[in-house]
Amino acid sequence: MVEQGSQRKRPNILVTGTPGTGKTTMSSALAEAIQLRHINIGELVKEKNLHDGWDDELDCYVINEDLVCDELEDIMEGGGNIVDYHGCDFFPERWFDCVVVLQTDNSVLYDRLSKRGYTESKLSNNVECEIFQVLLEEAKESYPEDRVIALRSDTIEDINMNIATLTEWVGNWHP
Repeated sequence: MVEQGSQRKRPNILVTGTPGTGKTTMSSALAEAIQLRHINIGELVKEKNLHDGWDDELDCYVINEDLVCDELEDIMEGGGNIVDYHGCDFFPERWFDCVVVLQTDNSVLYDRLSKRGYTESKLSNNVECEIFQVLLEEAKESYPEDRVIALRSDTIEDINMNIATLTEWVGNWHP
């Protein structure tokens, strides 16, 4: 799955999904369990100013995808990264050996996003995104299908099972 000539000794994993599906929670725990670097794109964008300003309507930064990719290029070539972000179509395909799409039941997702204080329009946009499996389709269109895996993320038990599944996958990965 890695381009010929790659020097990567450890895989890169992209964890994507609708906001509220548990990307950061699972990515942090997985990174700790298997000693990979966790890169939260939302935090990186804020920390390094990799954005083109604030979108009041969507209540978030407008990320500059080119700046994000430039920032990550060398890190990703080295391997051993778990990247966590709700989008996936702008990252170079060559970066990722596994693309995980977390999926959550709509009622669970609604409750999680409500607790975050999401506005009604932001809530409904994200729940609709999950209903129509927008992120899964985006991942399947952006990466070879054999690299894309959809995992359920409704409970702590689901997260633990996902960590076990991905730990096993990393243990079996060969460049």
